[in-house]
Amino acid sequence: MDEQGAEARAIVGRLAKGGIARRLLGGRRAPLRLAAVPRDHVEGNRRRGEALQRGILVHGGTQLDLGDLDWHAIGTDTPPARHLQGFAWLRDLGAAASREQGAPLAEAIAGRWLVAHGTKADAAWDPPLWGERLLFWTAYAPYILSSRDSGYRSALLNTLARGARHLDANADRARPGLDRVTAWAGLTVAALTMEGGVPRVARAESGLMRALAQAQFDDGGLMSRSPAEQLLLVDRLGLVRAAYFAAKQTIPDSFDSAAAAALAALHGVTMGDGRLASWQGGHPGNVADIASIVEGCGMRARPLRQARGWGYQRLSALGTVVSLDAAPPPLAAMADHGCASTLAFEMSDGEQRLIVNCGGPGPFASRLPEELVAALRSTAAHSTLVLDDHNSTAIMPDGKLGRGVTDVAIDRIEDNDASRIEATHDGYQKRYGMLHTRRLSLGNDGKELRGEDRMVPKGRRKIKDDLPFAIRFHLAPGIEATPTADGMGAILRSEGAPPWNFRCRGAMLTLEESLHVDGRGDARASQQLVVVGEVSRHGSDIAWQFRRSS
Repeated sequence: MDEQGAEARAIVGRLAKGGIARRLLGGRRAPLRLAAVPRDHVEGNRRRGEALQRGILVHGGTQLDLGDLDWHAIGTDTPPARHLQGFAWLRDLGAAASREQGAPLAEAIAGRWLVAHGTKADAAWDPPLWGERLLFWTAYAPYILSSRDSGYRSALLNTLARGARHLDANADRARPGLDRVTAWAGLTVAALTMEGGVPRVARAESGLMRALAQAQFDDGGLMSRSPAEQLLLVDRLGLVRAAYFAAKQTIPDSFDSAAAAALAALHGVTMGDGRLASWQGGHPGNVADIASIVEGCGMRARPLRQARGWGYQRLSALGTVVSLDAAPPPLAAMADHGCASTLAFEMSDGEQRLIVNCGGPGPFASRLPEELVAALRSTAAHSTLVLDDHNSTAIMPDGKLGRGVTDVAIDRIEDNDASRIEATHDGYQKRYGMLHTRRLSLGNDGKELRGEDRMVPKGRRKIKDDLPFAIRFHLAPGIEATPTADGMGAILRSEGAPPWNFRCRGAMLTLEESLHVDGRGDARASQQLVVVGEVSRHGSDIAWQFRRSS
């Protein structure tokens, strides 16, 4: 422990070299005050906090050395750089160190930020970065405002106030979606917590509610359709709630409703192991981080099962959970890297994942090759049907989504025996004159998932020759598949769940290699069941079944 303390003191000494505080505003102005300090109920990651004390910022699969921190060299373009710029890492530091232990390091880093960015509006003043910065500067004020140096405290508080004024003028310039919500959330918290800011709360609230209306579907899911971003949205709104409580102000009903709906949508894409389904190029995430945000956000909600806007249908019965993508990919304005995943599904049995999508790095730093990340957006990287080796929605050379799925028709029935969904997308209609219909039925005992994939002719366009199709079921890492002798089934075994039997009818089953991006953003080898066959101009009908052995 003494060695770690000495190491931390050495890092602080290097960061503070040159009398940073004395180069700021000095004692020329009396510092502003925070009238309230929100309490962040989300527990940070202790291991990442301990790494910070050793001078290392861990973000996703990458690390940044903070020993000789150069804010200008780090910039704002990469996910680790934006994480550092937003000061969300203060939460991890708070989990590993008391105020007395962590404040010298936090203040040294904040002091260098003030010298690099505090006196001019550069890229670090991007509205969503300022929004995130205000959320964490206020919640962790004891870690960055414990210094006896009045010049430093004055500089930080006055810069905080300037940042709030900057957001007041520029928050709506942030990209619609999570970025704009984050900007307005930070401004709302600043108005609630800064001395004399309460009269400005109404304007900040109005901007925040407008940003939420532009970012969320009516069911609470983000229009980016990204579970990873949905988790961040719940976190942001939880910090805003904490600011209302700290300022002893009434939380608006409209805000509370939007926040609860956001949490319900997040629960809707959470699998049996407590991690997220791999949609829109994201990975399952860290189960401890997810649980901490859900438990600490101050809200409670049931999982959203039928989401027309958010687009993810949830089936669950006695520990078996199925998540189905039943909507078109997100609009380009709301997501840079949407996926051609319509009608794919994931499935878990208790804490064991069975069927997954390949996933991707999401908004986090990645060590995966760019070519692989691009390929992971394809229909073939998801557990659904692929016709003629083409994506259901085209992915253009520049990464944008092209023609494909524009509409998904859904019919859902619940009865005493099972939950049933029938969904149809038009992604293959213009090219091949075919609709893809997927039917799922999960028995109420959770032991059986029945499925059917149909290609149905639609419109004037007719294919001349039979076309190949492949129905892919990507298996989670650790699932061992043993084909049956007749080539129509497989036994799926794992350490974490009873065996499951797979059977198909109307086509042949093959076993191929696959991969899955895990919660750390690393690609892990796995397998996939692939049902292959051909579709004629009259269509095709393939039935399949997963059944638990016990």
